[in-house]
Amino acid sequence: MRTVVVAMECEAEAVRPHLRDGDRLVVSGIGKVNAAAAAQKAIDEGADEILNCGVAGGLDASMGIGDVYEISQAVEYDFDLADLNGTGLGVHDERTTPYFDCRTAETHLSRILATGDRFTNDVKDIDAALSLGATIRDMEGAAIAHVCERNGVPCRMLKAISDVCGKGKMTEQYKENLGKTLANLGAALDLWL
Repeated sequence: MRTVVVAMECEAEAVRPHLRDGDRLVVSGIGKVNAAAAAQKAIDEGADEILNCGVAGGLDASMGIGDVYEISQAVEYDFDLADLNGTGLGVHDERTTPYFDCRTAETHLSRILATGDRFTNDVKDIDAALSLGATIRDMEGAAIAHVCERNGVPCRMLKAISDVCGKGKMTEQYKENLGKTLANLGAALDLWL
């Protein structure tokens, strides 16, 4: 059984018309803990594939509002044990890489996603994500990919860009562009799902 995990009800509204028979939809709430808990619950209830889709911020100035990308890898840019054990940014103690692999359907260009529990315009956060090769940023994806990896369950992600670094305050862009971004996400789902 496939389970689609989204953070917000507005994302769920974009997804519902595209679900197939047998698919489940879970609205986790915003943030890494909510997303991880929802993914684990879905797996415990029989999900054999987790799909995560929603809106995200672009860190590449060439991206446009509403552009849609698959995620090939996800990383937690706000996870840092360097002072404790010398590991690199995003690397969990039991791992040697910060990246969680995601499957792609090859329906859209793929990018690396950076996940953190902050929605800010802070240059430090943007630089951290970019240093990991990420060009998209959200608050849930890497936590979902982490849970999937630990459980041996495949994970796919699709993200639509609601705000782009370097084109004004990201928080204001998000509010202004949410409707258009959700419409583009919905249009991409028939092909992706």
